[in-house]
Amino acid sequence: MSSDLLVDLNDDLGVDDPPSNALDQLKLSPMGDKLWPPDDSSMSKSETNISKRLGEGSHLSWDHPYYDIARHQIVEVAGDDNFGRKVIVFNACRMPPHHELDHHKLLMYLKATLDQYVESDYTLIYFHNGLTSENKPSLSWLRDAYREFDRKYKKNIKALYIVHPTIFIKTLLILFKPLISFKFGRKINYINYLSELEDVVKCEQLVIPTRVRELRARSSDNEAVPLVMRDTVAFLMEQGLEIEGIFRRSANVTLVKDVQHRYNSGEEVSFSQMEDVHLAAVILKTFLRELPEPLLTYQLYNDIVNFHNVDSSAKVTAIQNMLAMLPEENYTSLKFLIEFLVQVSAQSEINKMNNTNLAVVFGPNLLWGQDAAMTLSAIGPINNFTRTLLDQHYEVFSP
Repeated sequence: MSSDLLVDLNDDLGVDDPPSNALDQLKLSPMGDKLWPPDDSSMSKSETNISKRLGEGSHLSWDHPYYDIARHQIVEVAGDDNFGRKVIVFNACRMPPHHELDHHKLLMYLKATLDQYVESDYTLIYFHNGLTSENKPSLSWLRDAYREFDRKYKKNIKALYIVHPTIFIKTLLILFKPLISFKFGRKINYINYLSELEDVVKCEQLVIPTRVRELRARSSDNEAVPLVMRDTVAFLMEQGLEIEGIFRRSANVTLVKDVQHRYNSGEEVSFSQMEDVHLAAVILKTFLRELPEPLLTYQLYNDIVNFHNVDSSAKVTAIQNMLAMLPEENYTSLKFLIEFLVQVSAQSEINKMNNTNLAVVFGPNLLWGQDAAMTLSAIGPINNFTRTLLDQHYEVFSP
């Protein structure tokens, strides 16, 4: 993917290699479940029938060179989309743990599958749910994919749909963004709900894993919150609640870049050893601001900018309805952040950061428009929405 599996990292840019050290060492917080999901290979009769119809390389004889890969049904050919283009599906949840899968061979099998269709237009659908620290490919695998999938494979791919994206994927875009061509970037689409796929392909023709169909309810597990957020908030809860002007001070630019590099390199970061409250505060704000898409998502932009038109008696319900549209990890991370900021505000007599002040600081880091002019005109409404979110946090996030 542009940020996760096999997307274009050199199309039109003439870049031969991404920085291999950064790729090999990058280590972000896993966004999946800690526990390995149960095998959902048992399918209903209707699913089995569809699977047999789709065959086309996914069900090979036992003596085929790629049988040990194909039997997992990670890669499927799912007929044509609504535009007559061949559909290739990649199911992350069907990837077994690292020690049970030859990832290089998976890459070769994926290439062999695509080789049958790359001379014509095709669509790639990637189901991300189920990718965990147990089965996630290494960054060196991504580098190899980058090298292997040349212009031949990128030329006729008309759309890449990432279904149920997480902050993990979007954060990886920060690393890969300089290497991805603008042309290919426009082909990448995030899909938060299966119903949205109907505009592209009839979902009944896809053998969608049960784990994806029954995407779990929102989790309060903080493991869904990116590591950098957990680290900074934990330190600030311990050391920063009574610091006057917290979140309003700057930090040493060199130190900020060093901490960012250490996170991207998978090194442990200890704010306690650095004893710099303002550095942790800046890192938290910077992380939110540098996400490829804001935590509140572009999808909610218009609703939030026009939130002031909502009757005061209906504001809580309106916010709950909006937040229900967020991807799970966005919702969990937002809840985690707001609950922390409420603790900061509770000490506002000392730190001088009440809900209004916090909204001014964090509003622009939670949502922005897709162009600078749009964001500038909407700062007031975005800040007002953020303040309401803080004021009404208990009602908004109550079960």
